[in-house]
Amino acid sequence: MHVHEKPIYESSHTVEGGNFDEAGKVASQIKANLKKVGLRKDVIMKAALVAYESEINIVSYAKKGMIQISVTAEKVNIEAIDEGQGIPDINLAMQEGYSTATSKIREMGFGAGMGLCNIKKFSDLFQITSEIGKGTHLKMVINIVNGS
Repeated sequence: MHVHEKPIYESSHTVEGGNFDEAGKVASQIKANLKKVGLRKDVIMKAALVAYESEINIVSYAKKGMIQISVTAEKVNIEAIDEGQGIPDINLAMQEGYSTATSKIREMGFGAGMGLCNIKKFSDLFQITSEIGKGTHLKMVINIVNGS
């Protein structure tokens, strides 16, 4: 069993639901901070994409949420926790192209139904839990060290 490694970087970011003017700013901050930590480009790209898709989901579907990130020598841990309506059918929501986005969200270029698929695709470990009327909790891990 691994002894809990001390994080080399951690941060927590509040995301405001419905604020499309600010959408993407948290992911940009995370990306810049991961560059400062000196992570490999492929790891930074995956983490930034996962954070961005999570952030867009919070902005699109929740009242508010939070994205937390913790980096150790072995992996990047990202959690997205929102206070939203919850996802009634996670299996359906995980299908490429499935979206409950409003026409307003689609007009802004979001809501193509690829967010959760992309998060899963670019994470080495992906967990999703959701409770109707309460919100959704995503846990993603991106390995820095292969096989960890």
